[in-house]
Amino acid sequence: MKRIANGLAAALVCCGGWAWAAPKTVTLSVSNMTCPVCPITLKKALSKVEGVEKVAVSFEKKEAVVTFDDAKANEGKLTAAAKNAGFPAVVKR
Repeated sequence: MKRIANGLAAALVCCGGWAWAAPKTVTLSVSNMTCPVCPITLKKALSKVEGVEKVAVSFEKKEAVVTFDDAKANEGKLTAAAKNAGFPAVVKR
């Protein structure tokens, strides 16, 4: 019985982080979008971040709405990806 309890405890510890992962959505205010092709480039860059599930970019609003797995990605990774693609971004609060 003790072996079973230890096995269950180990499984919970091992997989506990995965069980707590949750989708999170943030809106980024984006600079340097100057043409209708810019949102395509930004969307591709954000989509390559591990854990990103959905990206919607608005040229008119100069923003990107990103849904991601918070166990794999975070706001810092998203803003870094946008910046590396030439589009400095900040999280809208």
